[in-house]
Amino acid sequence: MAPILEIKGLVKKFGDRVVLNGIDLQVEQGKVIAILGPSGCGKSTFLRCINGLEEVQDGQIIFEGEDLTKTSKWREVRQKIGMVFQSYDLFPNMTVMENILLSPVKVQKRKREEVELQAKELLERVGLADRANAYPRELSGGQKQRIAIVRALCTNPKIMLFDEVTASLDPEMVREVLEVIAQLAKQGMTMLIVTHEMNFAELVADEVIFMDKGKIHERAPAKEFFANPQTERAKQFINILNF
Repeated sequence: MAPILEIKGLVKKFGDRVVLNGIDLQVEQGKVIAILGPSGCGKSTFLRCINGLEEVQDGQIIFEGEDLTKTSKWREVRQKIGMVFQSYDLFPNMTVMENILLSPVKVQKRKREEVELQAKELLERVGLADRANAYPRELSGGQKQRIAIVRALCTNPKIMLFDEVTASLDPEMVREVLEVIAQLAKQGMTMLIVTHEMNFAELVADEVIFMDKGKIHERAPAKEFFANPQTERAKQFINILNF
């Protein structure tokens, strides 16, 4: 079976600075890949390239057989590649339900009643069924992030990208968000997760990618990576985290 996502020789530059330097990656459907590495190594930029938020200078991003570096249909593509950011990006003047319905109804042209039913089911799943009519200002950080995940899921994506979704949360709110992502993993959602939560990565990911200085230095099954990293740079990274 062909991979759902394939990256070939991806290069991203900001001016003369090379941020991604020849990234190659295949992602099989249903797999969860944790992307680890020091700050500034290109992890978040990598996800943004996959979702078309950054223009690339070389290479291919092949999603379901289509080279996205040649597409002009990013609006449609983003309905299939959901992304959740560090910041929740909820519209403050809209209720939770209105935030969730916006893209499926306006962009995908789906029936409001159908999307509302799906949204209610997803809100129930993440423990926020009673917050459908609340405004973002009335929610905690953890609740906002769970709403952001529901909003992405309501477009029925084929793959989900998570960019440090717990980075701006208080420690007690981190668990409730990670539990939602873990639940998605059990349900077979294909995911790429940039995270600094090492215990979570080991628990939920099928594989770990370790990046540094714009390159993938190591790729291994999650448990093998944490038990016995093969590169010196990965060993240093893990040792610092465990200090």
